Amino acid sequence: MTSRDEILITTTELASLIAGDAPVTVLDVRWRLDRPDGRDDYETGHIPGAVYVDLETELSDHSVTGRGRHPLPSGDVLQTAARRWGLRDDVPVVVYDDWNRAGSARAWWVLRAAGITGVRILDGGLSAWVAAGEELSKGAESPAAGDVTLAHTDLHSGALATLTADEVATFTDSGVLVDARAPERFRGEVEPVDPVAGHIPGAGNAPSTATLGDDGTFRDADELRELFASAGADGSAPVGVYCGSGVTAAVDLVALKVAGVDAALFPGSWSQWSADPANPVATGPA
Repeated sequence: MTSRDEILITTTELASLIAGDAPVTVLDVRWRLDRPDGRDDYETGHIPGAVYVDLETELSDHSVTGRGRHPLPSGDVLQTAARRWGLRDDVPVVVYDDWNRAGSARAWWVLRAAGITGVRILDGGLSAWVAAGEELSKGAESPAAGDVTLAHTDLHSGALATLTADEVATFTDSGVLVDARAPERFRGEVEPVDPVAGHIPGAGNAPSTATLGDDGTFRDADELRELFASAGADGSAPVGVYCGSGVTAAVDLVALKVAGVDAALFPGSWSQWSADPANPVATGPA
């Protein structure tokens, strides 16, 4: 079973890594639904040495059609970007964000799916770093070019499991589908982004924000197991996760991993599913 320490890193541990002699790559993945470009915030203040990563252009490929609002990037393009960020083979990577672990979880999933190991998320994000009294740097960093080589160029068949829309259509016959969106979006009461409100029939709801405590750190494994069990995902059957466009679903995937449950991502998520009028839509509670 994967331990929490293999997925997450504390501010104390990160500060020690940065101050130490061994190299570490730190990536700032600030993104939020209402403010997807976090570069200005990054330049105002970031963890020393951190390089800004643009989720919209570097962790997504908007040239791809029919796969939702945040299609996965190709491995070839991702490798070029990763080398620009300074990623090197066998050098640990720490990713962080400032909003509900969405950006860092997306980066963690994408990099792990590409075959990069040793990737961890700063537990609690930037606010935990600031709360610990650690310093921030301003401006932009200019790292030396990296040399990382990705093992997988197609993230849909990479190191982490994914689901296609066709597979999702029959997934609940033998598995458990988890929707990571807010409860009111799941129930179809509101839909601020996509043209159709509701959820995929048969899915349960485990909001990504519910995986975090008040301080923004991930809840402990027992609490997470209880949360996902309430959505039907207790690990006894295969688990698939989706959200609006495949970003915040990664938060649930990280939380499931902390809880000891492996799960597959439906990358296109609701934005892909709801775009096809042939796909059924459910509303109301699970």
